[in-house]
This record gives sequence, structure tokens and C-alpha cells, in this order.
Amino acid sequence: MIKYILLDKKILIALFLINLFGTIYGYIWYESQLSVTPDIFLIFVPDSPTASLFFTIFLLFFIFKKNVPYIEALAIITLFKYGIWAVIMNLLTLIVDGYLHWTGYMLMASHLGMAIQGLLYSPFYKIKLRHIVVASVWTLHNDVIDYVFEMMPTYGSLSRYMNEIGYFTFWLSILSIFIAYILTVKNQSNLKG
Repeated sequence: MIKYILLDKKILIALFLINLFGTIYGYIWYESQLSVTPDIFLIFVPDSPTASLFFTIFLLFFIFKKNVPYIEALAIITLFKYGIWAVIMNLLTLIVDGYLHWTGYMLMASHLGMAIQGLLYSPFYKIKLRHIVVASVWTLHNDVIDYVFEMMPTYGSLSRYMNEIGYFTFWLSILSIFIAYILTVKNQSNLKG
């Protein structure tokens, strides 16, 4: 049943449009931070919009029955990672501040949706180990840019916890890579065996 829903062309087009507009909104949300980011780091700062851009590209190709495995690997890993990351950072903001603006709750819902949609489409990805490796390098390199070069997204009240957040983010990256591997490469080899 769920497979038929996920493959329905109307659902795919709706998801494509939602992700496209969400991606555009995400880049606009980062505008103030991007305006003070050195050019060399620009591609690495807007984490969530870039993750949803990967998924938007996947959907565009998938609607036309094509696969783009490198994009698929980047999508599943980064959607899960940044989806879960944003939920946790907003929950931590609520704990630290004792209050969360309504946009924080909106961000939690939309980012949880990001994480879930990337996983839901995992049976349709044509990912091999080499695609996971390239996406892993991108993801871990992004962590270095964020927490070594301090180009991470700004969360005002959490800024005093950047070392702990960086450590958590690294392990969230590892978990995201592992989940992507299990749901794609490992699952495909189990189906063949």
C-alpha cells in the first residue's frame, strides 16, 4: 500500500514542489548568515536546504523513471542527518531558553518530515557502496567546515555548547551514513542473496 502511495505521480509531483519551495525558503532563511560567510565556504553553510535540494533533484529524475545514485546517497544521508539535527537543536533551545518561538516548532515538523521522506524512498534508490563513500566524504567534510572552521548554522543560546554540538553532529553523521548503507547497499545485497 505505502509503495503505491510513494510511486503515485501526483504524490511525487506534490513532494517535488514542497521540497523545491522548502529549499528556496531554506536558502532565504540562511541569507543573513551567507552574507557574512567567506565565498569558499558558501556551499557548506546552508545544510538543510542543500539536503532538500539533493532530494528535490532525486524526485525530478524519479518522476521520469531515472535514478541519480550519487544524488540519492547525498539525499538520504543529509536529509536524515540535518532533519534530526534541527529537531534536536530546537529541543535543546527549548530546554536552555525555556521557550521556543512558533517557527522553532515549524522547523522541527518540517525537518522531521525531511528525515522521514529520505528514508521512505530508500527502496527506490540505486545506491552502491561507491555512492555512499562519496556522500560520506561530503558529509564528514561538511562537519569539518562547520566545527573546525566555525561555519556552522547559528543558534544563539546554544553557541556556548559548540564543542558538544560538534561532537554530537559528528556521531550523527556516522549514524546517518550507517543507516543509509543498511537501507540501500546492505538491503540490496540481502535481496539478491
